[in-house]
Amino acid sequence: MLAYLEKLVGQQGLEMIKRLSKNELTDQQIAEETGSDLNTVRRTLFTLYEHRLAFYTLQRDKETGWMLYRWLVNFDDIERRLADDAHKLISKLETWLDGELNTAYYTCDNNCGRYTFDMASGYTCGYHFVCPVCKQSLHYDDTSKLTDTMQGKISELKTDVQAIFYPENSSIFELVKTEQE
Repeated sequence: MLAYLEKLVGQQGLEMIKRLSKNELTDQQIAEETGSDLNTVRRTLFTLYEHRLAFYTLQRDKETGWMLYRWLVNFDDIERRLADDAHKLISKLETWLDGELNTAYYTCDNNCGRYTFDMASGYTCGYHFVCPVCKQSLHYDDTSKLTDTMQGKISELKTDVQAIFYPENSSIFELVKTEQE
């Protein structure tokens, strides 16, 4: 659970959460109580709110007339949230894997880019198996080791959602994330 929270809010946010009381407090009160920077408190609260792990109520300040957000952090539902996030990740990984398994890619020795068969052959772009960047020949990009690894990681995630936070999985999930953007 701590690894999940650290992934969401970072080390500073996690330290803030550890020192936070169970009371409903404003962001400024939380900053004072935990000794955290106000920006860290706000960033952490909004991230937790987006994941439905923090809630707020609005209350009018009788002295100033301003609206005050009183925050309450609640981790009762964190197991389900973790499972939901894991299922979203598994779905993205499966979509990415499906694309890798069903598309033939070509690349040059300099790895300037990856091109589908239609692009590399010249059917759609006129490359004729020549890299448009460095002008070297394009060759088939064998991703069988990567796809085998990904299939294993997806299976691992399906049986143990905590595996998302294993250090050895971080680089693989970041790779998939950047390729989808």
